[in-house]
Amino acid sequence: MSKTAMMRARIEPTLKMEAEAVLAKLGLSPTEAIRLFYHQILLQGGLPFDVPIPNAKTRAAIKEARKSRKLKTFKSAADLIRTVDA
Repeated sequence: MSKTAMMRARIEPTLKMEAEAVLAKLGLSPTEAIRLFYHQILLQGGLPFDVPIPNAKTRAAIKEARKSRKLKTFKSAADLIRTVDA
């Protein structure tokens, strides 16, 4: 089948760079990874991983955490892991 359909997406530069580094270790290009992801969507009949909808208690906890002045945020998962490991 001819590969002529184009996709464009905007994501955070750090996320893109870190994800592509992982893909490179796996020997995959971003295009190959997207193709694999789409094949898995077809095979699974949906996303190939669970994406649960938070219940009322979880939504309340998320809302409360976001209001907290002591909430620590990170620009990337790698930054979080470095902080936890320190």
